[in-house]
Amino acid sequence: AEDGIRDYKVTGVQTCALPISGESWLEAARRSGQLIPLACCTGCCGACEIEVNGNVVRACISVVPVAASGSLVVKLAEDPFW
Repeated sequence: AEDGIRDYKVTGVQTCALPISGESWLEAARRSGQLIPLACCTGCCGACEIEVNGNVVRACISVVPVAASGSLVVKLAEDPFW
């Protein structure tokens, strides 16, 4: 990818739909066939929290960062009630 992302894993699964730096996490997840739960869509409730390279972000208000290492590892919440 032109922004340096070569390795992209979502909850331990390699995906071919590489995210684009600056793209919303919701769009990146949709393209890779993942569902991120939503509620408020303003970043207040935390329903859309994901972990990106060890940092928790709220997907509804965050964008894909530039990956200096070329790798992004995303962990989705595993809440049985969503």
